[in-house]
Amino acid sequence: MEPLQFVWDEVVPILNQGIWMSLKLIVPSVGFGLLLGIILGAARTYGPPWLRRTGDGFVAVFRGTPLVCQLFVLYFGLPNIGIYLEPYAAAVLGFTLCTASYQSEYIRGGLKATRRGQFLAAQALGFSTLQSLIWVVVPQAVRRALPGIGNEVIYLIKYSSLAYVVTCVELTGQGKIIASQTFRFTEVFLVVGLYYLALVSVATLVLKRVERKLTIPGFGAV
Repeated sequence: MEPLQFVWDEVVPILNQGIWMSLKLIVPSVGFGLLLGIILGAARTYGPPWLRRTGDGFVAVFRGTPLVCQLFVLYFGLPNIGIYLEPYAAAVLGFTLCTASYQSEYIRGGLKATRRGQFLAAQALGFSTLQSLIWVVVPQAVRRALPGIGNEVIYLIKYSSLAYVVTCVELTGQGKIIASQTFRFTEVFLVVGLYYLALVSVATLVLKRVERKLTIPGFGAV
């Protein structure tokens, strides 16, 4: 079979199934990871000493160990202590915890770059410490951290290719199955790479649009 015909008839229909699973992995992992990263970043910046140390320990573990090891522990290791996760749940949890550790660093940097006067001004207006963080300080920090956050989103799109190691068959997993059956690895993984390139390109365009929307006149770009 000719390469183009093989790709169109055999590869594309199966990879189209895999890309939906990839999106089901990426979207919740981005959302939950960013939320947890914001909480962690705020806790490591404004929390009491014990909370800061706990957050620092969490970040050290998840930034310092390979994601594939974390996935193996979640899926193959936790059953040893009676905790069983479905492949999809293990993959989303692993991606969320890993990306949250990186996002917390971007948020912490944004919080550090936000002038303390903003915090004090909010308290002077009657805001509590928590209200000052949620409504005044954190939104500014997220805006400052957007380039780093966007970079981590793009990394997460590519991280999702590791889900197949815990038997969650997404885009890369489907590609591996087709290639193993047909022994046409070059054509299959060239197409898989193009799918990821398309995902990253779309994410980049969306992130740039978000940055433009959040630009404040007179204060420069994000």
